[in-house]
Amino acid sequence: MLDLKAIRLDPQRIAVALAKRGMQFDLALFERLDARRKAADVRAQSLLAERKASSKKIGDLIAAGRSVEEAKAEVDEVLSRLGAELEEATSEASTAQAALDALLAETPNLPDACVPEGQSEEDNKEVSRWGKPTEFSFVAKDHVDLGEALKQMDMETAGRIAGSRFSLLLGDLARLHRALIQFMLDRHTQQHGYTEVYVPYIVNEASLTGTGQLPKFAEDLFRLEGDQGYFLVPTAEVPVTNMARDTLYDAAELGEGGLHYVAHTPCFRSEAGSYGRDTRGLIRQHQFEKVELVQLVRPEQSEQALESLTGHAEAILQALELPYRKVMLCGGDLGFSSALTYDLEVWLPGQGAYREISSCSNFRDFQARRLQARWRNPATGKPELLHTLNGSGLAVGRTLVAILENGQCEDGSVSLPRALQSYMGGQTTIAVGEGGQG
Repeated sequence: MLDLKAIRLDPQRIAVALAKRGMQFDLALFERLDARRKAADVRAQSLLAERKASSKKIGDLIAAGRSVEEAKAEVDEVLSRLGAELEEATSEASTAQAALDALLAETPNLPDACVPEGQSEEDNKEVSRWGKPTEFSFVAKDHVDLGEALKQMDMETAGRIAGSRFSLLLGDLARLHRALIQFMLDRHTQQHGYTEVYVPYIVNEASLTGTGQLPKFAEDLFRLEGDQGYFLVPTAEVPVTNMARDTLYDAAELGEGGLHYVAHTPCFRSEAGSYGRDTRGLIRQHQFEKVELVQLVRPEQSEQALESLTGHAEAILQALELPYRKVMLCGGDLGFSSALTYDLEVWLPGQGAYREISSCSNFRDFQARRLQARWRNPATGKPELLHTLNGSGLAVGRTLVAILENGQCEDGSVSLPRALQSYMGGQTTIAVGEGGQG
């Protein structure tokens, strides 16, 4: 959530910044609601003072010759009137504040000054590339054709079990999927210094509001039936970041570089806004898995933390020998809560294109303000909001897709990256016609 004080201080700057996202911030509505709330607050404070003063007038009335009963009756009448007016003013202030909160809950984060102008992914800015797109002496197949030829990917049965946008893996492909998860967790914990956490796969409304999925993106979530208000987790970002909700850390708890967490979870998304997109294969599924990186840091550390976190995701791609590029998202393609995002896009020969495999974002204090995730600054002794960051390290299904398509051989077998071979029991390939034993 945006800082209310910052909007009041320079509302025009906020409107200009949000316009970079293609959003027209309703400044007139904001100012009207804020003025309404302020007027009601001032009125309530005035009535409180008047009521307090009136309650002391009994003695003055008695001294002026009124009987005790007359004095009490007169004061009670005034207090009753003031009480009704105070209740009305307090209700008006609460109503105005609720409307103001609803407006801000629907308002995205301010983009960083370096975020490029633009309205779609075509306007994103390429920052760098690693590796060369894989070339073959034969026509490259996509991952579905490869997986089905291996008889280890069965989209038809998955559709019969659940419906469209679900997958079923067997044999070595199922094993490869599991190996990728363990490989990523090992790298991030052993080499990059993250603490592994196991989190709930079901979250409540407050958790989703805290990280910005609600109220804006309710249609993209799977809500469970019943009165508990539970949702299936759309990404580990939600439960992991909410570990800091309503928490005040001291400097020692944060350590020098903040708190760094990694978690593997399934993710569930309705993909409400993606009808007709990526309906084939594993690219866009209702159920998929990710290894997620989350950092909670001091405000002055978050810019460097984003570079570091993105580098950790890149290290996985490099270890797996997968060509990729790094792009900075433009204003129109930026996520709701993000101030700055790098997308890592892996090369997929079967599509002849780079496709997103990780988004790494700096949310600054946007999520922390919603979550009330704070630390006590020893220099001032006062609580301050943390900065939160997260990124996929990596999306597991898309990584499997990239390995299949980049490692494919003309006979339909798939060569495995050296870094994964020990996780696959020493296998170097997934072979055709041998039950996947290489």
